[in-house]
Amino acid sequence: MDSTAQGGKAYGILKAQQEEKLRSINEAFLSDPQYAEEEDLASKLEVFRKKYMEFDLNDKGDIDMMGLKRMLEKLGLAKTHLELKKMMSEVVGGTSKETINYTDFLNMMLGKRNAILKLILMFEGKGKEPEQKDVGPPSRKTFSDLP
Repeated sequence: MDSTAQGGKAYGILKAQQEEKLRSINEAFLSDPQYAEEEDLASKLEVFRKKYMEFDLNDKGDIDMMGLKRMLEKLGLAKTHLELKKMMSEVVGGTSKETINYTDFLNMMLGKRNAILKLILMFEGKGKEPEQKDVGPPSRKTFSDLP
């Protein structure tokens, strides 16, 4: 990283480096024969990369406990500390790691295991119905419309 960069510029450089690292991992998954049968893999990996970067709060390339907590709260699914630990251990394969790296995240999202976190992320947008908003001025009321 450029040692003279400060503040927002340093942050931008850090994010660009992180994004490049995640793209190289995506390239490795695209060339992996294990996922050759996966339908529309390139676009899925791009969506997963954006989602992963959104919740990487420590900017170290890993989702930690607080990033996972924020992700689930944003989806309206607040969890206890123990539930978060269980989810993390499920994603990283039972080890006692404190973070989810991008490779573990992709293995969870593309793998056959149905981790709780995978199910939550897959159906986050499907459960929410868009609200119908009236466009324009409200319709005129008559006396017969009153209760």
